Amino acid sequence: MKKIATTRENLLSGNLSVARRFWEIMLGPISFLAALLGIVVLGLLLYDIFKDGFSHLSWEFITSFPSRNPQSAGILSALVGSLWIIVLTAIIALPISIGAALYLEEYARKGWLTNFIEVNIANLAAVPSIIYGLLGLQIFVRFLFPLTNGRSIISGALTMSLLILPMIIMSAREALRTVPNSLRQAGLALGASKWQVIRHHVLPQALPGILTGSILALSRAMGETAPLIMIGALSYIAYLPPSNILEAVHTPFTVLPIQIFNWISRPQQGFHQAAAAGIIVLLGVLIAINSLAIILRNHYQRRVV
Repeated sequence: MKKIATTRENLLSGNLSVARRFWEIMLGPISFLAALLGIVVLGLLLYDIFKDGFSHLSWEFITSFPSRNPQSAGILSALVGSLWIIVLTAIIALPISIGAALYLEEYARKGWLTNFIEVNIANLAAVPSIIYGLLGLQIFVRFLFPLTNGRSIISGALTMSLLILPMIIMSAREALRTVPNSLRQAGLALGASKWQVIRHHVLPQALPGILTGSILALSRAMGETAPLIMIGALSYIAYLPPSNILEAVHTPFTVLPIQIFNWISRPQQGFHQAAAAGIIVLLGVLIAINSLAIILRNHYQRRVV
């Protein structure tokens, strides 16, 4: 009986090892096919967009305001509005989120309060964007109306800042964790204060990772539509914000995703071509912002090395 049981165990272990080797061999091709499928779908989408929108794309399209006539409709106000929103969002969100990550990683004592904050930050990162739109509508548009002038650029930027804060905090904390503790201990042992160690050693080491997370978060904010619709972003703006910054941030606005959504919902084929051209412009802006951030990240990586 013992020999039969031993033989059965050997057969089972042999079958398991064969199955394990099979999946180890197949994992590479399966992963390659999955990646190839995503690239093919992306290529088809880009081909369809460029086929419809490239002929409509022109300098007049970029420098003209929206119109009822699809041939003369432009995207200037939406492009300027998107740039205003993304710049203000970065100015508001980056200092707050990086400061929060520094506090949680470098200063906060481990305890129930810190754990409570960490759990809530992780939960907020998974909240649907429409919820942030409802929150922005209630707080920034209605409650803080005397300060924000309601449905304005600053209200949109504050709402987008709430949306990306959890993502930047989590990515910044992960970047700070990659810095070895021996670097901190060496700086303290040489007589530097904790802030000097963080400023001159920890932050430069973690900055490439922080910039990577910030790039992804700002890219998401650039393409969001639902929160801005909730706070009342318009689909037709035929003027630019004034040159005075304080007046500009209190003016109504529109952004590229909302303008594209408005065009694509119309039945005329000309507006569909304008929407495809708007998507190309949006892709160009995203690539430009990401390229600038990647250049900065590589610059700081070389300085660290």
